[in-house]
Amino acid sequence: MKPLMLHGHERAITMIKFNREGDLIFSASKDKKPNVWYSINGERLGTFNGHNGSIWCIDVNWDSTRLLSGSGDNSLRFWDCQYGKEISKLNTKSSVRTCSFSFCGNLAVYTTDKALGHNCEMFIIDVRAPEPVLQPEDNICRTMMAESRVSSVLWGALDETIITGHENGTLAIWDSRTGKKLTDAEGHSAPGSDRSNRSSINDMQFNKDGTMFITASKDHTAKLFDSESLVGLKTYKTERPVNSATISPTHDYVVVGGGQDAMDVTTTSAKQGKFDARFYHMVFEEEFARLKGHFGPINSLAFHPNGRTLATGGEDGYIRINNLDQSYFDYQFEY
Repeated sequence: MKPLMLHGHERAITMIKFNREGDLIFSASKDKKPNVWYSINGERLGTFNGHNGSIWCIDVNWDSTRLLSGSGDNSLRFWDCQYGKEISKLNTKSSVRTCSFSFCGNLAVYTTDKALGHNCEMFIIDVRAPEPVLQPEDNICRTMMAESRVSSVLWGALDETIITGHENGTLAIWDSRTGKKLTDAEGHSAPGSDRSNRSSINDMQFNKDGTMFITASKDHTAKLFDSESLVGLKTYKTERPVNSATISPTHDYVVVGGGQDAMDVTTTSAKQGKFDARFYHMVFEEEFARLKGHFGPINSLAFHPNGRTLATGGEDGYIRINNLDQSYFDYQFEY
């Protein structure tokens, strides 16, 4: 396996995402400029210039015509994917930590950090015909998050609900029309335990049909949950914080990636840091393969929609597009 090495960012990668067809891969980093690449050859197609802070989250809509980006410069921006031009900008009171288009593409959800005396909040906005400059009053739903900051967000089935993962390790489902909480679960924090960012949920990703999703947490585990009930199904254990986890669209495999905090990377060798992506069987929870390459923690993982390619983004600023060998597809788990 010889990966494509994409080096268009000057600082750490924060998120990577394939579009629906898989021909494009979008990347965000702390260097203020989201990028878009051809996934087949790693050629950079262009950048989206305008932000003045680290990009924490991105999302592309169903037909790859619009890009959504949230930044530490207290703004949420909508972009035209074809021309790379900014369509609309929404100023917020604090950093935008998560953002996501609904499946229909008519709505978008985003959350802001608890900072500068402002609480963490979740907003839903209609993006069918956004004005060049949007105001917080344009939101159709606004929900205050009093307990803990939202660190990851997903749209539920039929755009009727929103699933949030929090810094204290809890999960919650919200009604997207009223903003009311429907149910919650402990997720990565045990009942009665000290809920701190040690169990923070760093990433959430659906399986192919959206019936389950996987979470990645600082508590050294990734967990599989039912999308409707938030019942925990499986747990994948490692010995380091997990920054991202993804589910194969074609096999019963999950991949997790992470490493120790960035502040400790320079004092640790690549072997000791365990900066590899690990493959687990979804049902049996057993690790069967590792993928090395990054010098630093893996911050984001994404499978190509056809399941034949795995992209990884690291603290080292590189994106690696790994075309999986035939042995990966021929492998049969013994049971």
